[in-house]
Amino acid sequence: MPSDELLSAHLQELRRGTVVLACLLILKQPNYGYALLDLLDRRGFAVDANTLYPLLRRLEKQGLLTSDWNTEESRPRKFYRTSAEGLALADTLSHDWDALHAAFRALKGES
Repeated sequence: MPSDELLSAHLQELRRGTVVLACLLILKQPNYGYALLDLLDRRGFAVDANTLYPLLRRLEKQGLLTSDWNTEESRPRKFYRTSAEGLALADTLSHDWDALHAAFRALKGES
């Protein structure tokens, strides 16, 4: 069994790209950062706020997310939503994920 540090590093590397796809899929419906953190955690994607917020800004800069400020409540919140380009990328990444999942199952001798 690898050391805890080695395992942690490889798990982080394995999960890094999956958070992008998870965000693109979840944000088909508008949501704000803190709620997204909670939703990701409940769905099995433990993400730190210091990781998520820069990711959201990067995805927005790449045109994969759009955002709007809701100032109607006592505390303004920035809501994110997957753009048309982000939806297309999520679809492509999802298909690739499915192919990789099938390949891993085959490697493990599963059908």
